Amino acid sequence: MTLSAPNAQEYVALAEIELCGELMIAASSSPEDRLSPDRIDEVLNAGEAAGPSGSIPHQSERRS
Repeated sequence: MTLSAPNAQEYVALAEIELCGELMIAASSSPEDRLSPDRIDEVLNAGEAAGPSGSIPHQSERRS
């Protein structure tokens, strides 16, 4: 069996898994039933990370 270098899709999948893990950790330590949209943005560093369009939309932008 030959192992190949990870491709772009694998990097994206690993990043998504890591973000899901961060959200699960935040949710499990939250005293509330749900994470607020602001807390989700904080956990995901929405203001600092850049996606294909240059930035990740905040939760409030996704709802509109």
